[in-house]
Amino acid sequence: MSLVYTPTVLFVCVHNAGRSQMAAGYLRHLAGERVRVLSAGSAPGASLNPAAVAVMAEEGIDIASEVPRLLSVDSVKTSDVVITMGCGDACPVFPGKRYEDWELEDPAGKDLDRVRAIRDDIRERIQTLLGELLNTGG
Repeated sequence: MSLVYTPTVLFVCVHNAGRSQMAAGYLRHLAGERVRVLSAGSAPGASLNPAAVAVMAEEGIDIASEVPRLLSVDSVKTSDVVITMGCGDACPVFPGKRYEDWELEDPAGKDLDRVRAIRDDIRERIQTLLGELLNTGG
């Protein structure tokens, strides 16, 4: 019997209140126990963006109980994939990690239609990422 490898994915944005929380919510929802999901911010906000919470609820994904977390070196060290979303050089870099920078508009202050478009972009990226994660090392 072989052990099943569970990759860890860390989503990082500045406030950990919108983009990274939506991405984490999608990956948790679609991957279940097959992927460990973390999210953090280089300068976490006080609470989640209400528009992000609302548009994710439209998809049947509840992120309302999530809270913004401060990015730590340990969370980067323990992750296999680190996906940044506009946090610049705030994210530490370690050899051997997979890094991606997703250029996504910040949903802060945007209307629901604009936040839905950002959500849909994130969903497509998550579906691609999940396919890559689950088809490697198999």
